[in-house]
Parts: sequence; structure tokens; C-alpha cells
Amino acid sequence: MCMIIFVFIFSILTAGCLSQQGNVGGTDSDSVLRVAQTFGPSNTLDPAHNWYGWYMRQAGIYQTLFSFDENMEMVPELAVGYEAVNDTAWKITLRDGVLFHDGTSMNADAVVYSINRVLNPDNSRSGQYDFIEDVYAIGDSEVMLITHEPYAPTIASLTDPIVSIISPQIDDISRKASGTGPFMLESFIPNTRLVVTKNENYWGAEPKIDRAIIEYVRDPMTRSMKLEAGEVHLADNIPGSEVARLNAKDSINILSEETPRTALMFVNTNREPLNDVRVRQAISYAINRQQVVDTALEGVGGTPAVGLFPSIFKWSGNDELEPYTHNPEKALELLKQAGIEDTSGDGLLEYNGEPFSIKITTHTGREELRPVAEVMAIQLNDIGIKSRAVILESGAVNADLNNGDFDLVLQSWGVAPTGDPDYFLNQHFASGNTYTRWTGYSNSDVDKWLELGRTTSDEDQRMEYYYNVQKQIHEDCPELFVFYYNKINGVSDNVEDYVIYPNDVTFLTENIYLKNR
Repeated sequence: MCMIIFVFIFSILTAGCLSQQGNVGGTDSDSVLRVAQTFGPSNTLDPAHNWYGWYMRQAGIYQTLFSFDENMEMVPELAVGYEAVNDTAWKITLRDGVLFHDGTSMNADAVVYSINRVLNPDNSRSGQYDFIEDVYAIGDSEVMLITHEPYAPTIASLTDPIVSIISPQIDDISRKASGTGPFMLESFIPNTRLVVTKNENYWGAEPKIDRAIIEYVRDPMTRSMKLEAGEVHLADNIPGSEVARLNAKDSINILSEETPRTALMFVNTNREPLNDVRVRQAISYAINRQQVVDTALEGVGGTPAVGLFPSIFKWSGNDELEPYTHNPEKALELLKQAGIEDTSGDGLLEYNGEPFSIKITTHTGREELRPVAEVMAIQLNDIGIKSRAVILESGAVNADLNNGDFDLVLQSWGVAPTGDPDYFLNQHFASGNTYTRWTGYSNSDVDKWLELGRTTSDEDQRMEYYYNVQKQIHEDCPELFVFYYNKINGVSDNVEDYVIYPNDVTFLTENIYLKNR
């Protein structure tokens, strides 16, 4: 009886382990890659819905006219080139011989169809593309894109996966997919799993694996355990606490790459005393960013932030900024100038006769944000600001932001999704946009520089305008920048040619393959 139980338990424990070729659910000759990712599609597969295009791009299903390589350099993808016909007209030449997964041709009509889906007013992100006045086909292989006014980031904007080129023949975009990528949709379970198979008619190099099974696992420890147990070949966003232990194993390699993703805090400048720039600057001086990285991120999950953009991004103005180094004395001096000081001698700072208190709110969607918020709350308490971290579901956090019911909100943002600085700077710091309505920030100089940056074609001049913006928001502190993310992924030692792309949207490529151990 004991032997029967032992055999039964052993069979369960080994059932999830991978063969050398990773064939799970395929034939013995199949090469099947198993992946554990953090985020994936839930209610739809439509790449033009919110940011779901990121997930579909990561799965290798959809592609865009232009994209970014592993060095964050923009390269042609479904296009082969473009021409600025005049200040407001761009002619884009398409790649020949590309087929959608359904066998139909990728042509100019399909590109126009895909872009118009983004421009549809019913699309929640259409406002980000309202610079486009018209788009139309010139024969089968060329597209003309017209903007309302000169708009320098036009081509860069087409790298966002929301502008994925899809087959117009799809009859249910929420549950079906037909793109041009190296992999085709096989099956999909919302929030759980997406399975893709090799695209035999891929226009690029032949994909080197037959199938990929992507599981969506929010818990970082579960992803790590799946990798360690051999249940997956690749797991993304390994927690810092597990890096050294997993890296010591011969069968696992830990890869790390700096990315243009920043942890930042929205500041409610509509609320006293946060409407005083000295108070916002004081909070920034009170934050010990290196300690945040060393404790909350285990010293490996990121690097302390200076400005909005990490230095790996070519538009970063960090070299021209004076960092908010940890300086409690400077923080207290600024707070005193703003009328906030310890008048009772109890160690607590007071504002208008009441303890000065701050709530740092963050969400449960990213595991690392909770400890970061908690560490910063302790740091603010250390200088006498009564502080606490509040952890809510993402929907509740967004509701607080929209209602103006917050002090500081900590979130994680990809700050260079199109490789151009205008995308993020305009959305977050131009007067009247969604995120400035959250913070209450408005600066006429920033608005002017952003307008000039968008309408000027000379890159050196654009760089100067965007440096000016970065300097001003660094001084005004409507958002506080905490750290830049390191992408940490774990891979089995039989995974070859997997590369972490800093753009955060390129994941499963035709180059990745499995070798025999």
C-alpha cells in the first residue's frame, strides 16, 4: 500500500516537469516553450483595446509598421520606410509579400483599417492619436498619413502595439486573432493561458519553436517556483529576494536589463499643503531612494531615479538635473519655510495646528509597489510627517485619482512606449490632460516647450525643449520619481537566443529556441 501511495505522489510531482524539448500537450517531436508571465489579456484579444496590444505583441501574434530593437533603436517592421512629403504628410511604404495568419495579404487597405480602429472615438485611447487628420491607401503598398499640424513623433507613434496591423477579415476580434507575427493564436483562456503555434508562412526567419504555452501568474513567488520546478522554461519579473538563490542553480540563468519603466508618485497639488512646491520638494528630499532599492527591491530590482527618464533613454535629461539626494535637514528647512514644523516638541510636524499627515496609496497589481510604499512611509515618519501606506485594488486607486481623493499615489509606468519623449511628457504634464487633472499641475512654459517639441522636426532643437520640460517638472515636483526598473527574468539553461527587449513589448520572437541538455 505504501509503495502504491509513493508511486502516485511521485507521478504527481513529476507530471509538470518538462522534457528536453519541452513538449507539453504536443507530439514527441514538438518543441514547446512554456512561459510564466505576470500580465495577460482578460476580457478581449483586441490589440486596440486599452493596452492589450502589449500582451498580443509579447505573444508574437501582432506586429506594427515600425518597432524597436534590443537597443531601443527604431527599425522598420511591416513597413520598409517612410518619407516626410511635407510638414503634415507622411508616406509609408509597406513590406511586400506579408500574409496574415488567415492567409490574406497585408496591404495598404489593412493598414488603413487598423489605424482607423484606433482613431474611432469609441476607442478609449483615441485621444492620443487625435493628431491624425486622415489616412488613406495609395495602391496596395503605400499609405499616406496626414496630421492636423506638424507632428514630429508621427512615425514613432506607430510603434505602439495599439496600432497593431490586423486582418480586416477577423469576425470576432475579442476571441480570435489574425496578425502577421511569427506565432498564431491556438487557444485562449482569459487571465489564465494563451497558446500560440508557429506561423509557417512568416515573412521573416522561420520560427525555431513549434508552440508556446504562456501562463499568466500574478504571484511572483509562484512564477519563481514554477521555473525552479521545471514547469516552465521562462518566467518574467523574478522577485529580488529569489535572484541569488535561483542564479546559483546550474539549470537556471537569471537575466537582468535596465528598462525605460519608472516608479513614480502622483502628487495632489490641489490639496494643502501639497500645493506648496517647497512641501513637494521636501518630500522628495526626505525619500532615501537608495534605501528603497536596497530594501524593498533587494538591491537588484531597480536603480534610484533622478528625473523621469532613465539615462538609458536617449532623451533623458538626467545629466542636467541635480538629484534629490536624501537630505532630511534640507527637507525640514523647506517644510519650516512652508509653515510646517514641530511646535509641540513631540517629534511630529504640524500644519495649521494639526499633525501633518500623508497617505501613500498604491495598488496590488505589482507586488514590488507595496514594500516600496511602506519603506517611503517609514522614511517620512522619520522626519516627523505622520505617514502610512494604503494598498488598494487598481480600480479603487484610479477612482481616488479621478475623484482627487489622494495625497501621493505610487504607480509603475513605462515612460517611453513609443521611443519618443512627447508621448509621456505631453500626457502627464501638459495642462488639462488626464494626468495633470489628477495632479492639478499646470505650467505655461512647459506647455509652450511641449508644443514646440511636437512641431519642430530638428532633433537637436527638440532635445533642448524636452530638456527644459524635464528641468521644470524636476523643480515643480507634480510627480516624484522613485526608481527605474530592472527587468529580471529567469530562464532554463536549455533556452537559447532569448533577449530582454527594453521596450517591454517584444518577448516571444522567431529566434528563441530550446536545445537538448
